[in-house]
Amino acid sequence: MTSYQIVLKNCAFFARHGVHSEEAVLGQRFFVDAQLKVLPGNALETDNIDGTVDYGAVFAAIEEIVTGTRRYLIEALALEVAKDLVARFDLIAEAKITIRKPNAAVPGIFDHVEVKVVWPAS
Repeated sequence: MTSYQIVLKNCAFFARHGVHSEEAVLGQRFFVDAQLKVLPGNALETDNIDGTVDYGAVFAAIEEIVTGTRRYLIEALALEVAKDLVARFDLIAEAKITIRKPNAAVPGIFDHVEVKVVWPAS
């Protein structure tokens, strides 16, 4: 049985997540990677989108969550995205979600803070 993954890399969204009140006011960009383990449908043989996961719909689902309700922790945000994708799309068996926050309110110089969540947990 053939299995495969769909990966969306570096999806960018403007949102207002974070513990500090300034983050709620100013907002910032967040970057999301979604690595999706897809159950083998018939898309590989039929070349038909009905047998796979529409990654345009996946992007829209991620955008809806990330730009929606404010979260204090990107850990909670990543878990919400992962759970939603597995629940919303029947052919997604596992979602590995990475969220990067380039402008975390941390004193110091760094590229970004990153959190990775896997759902369901193995």
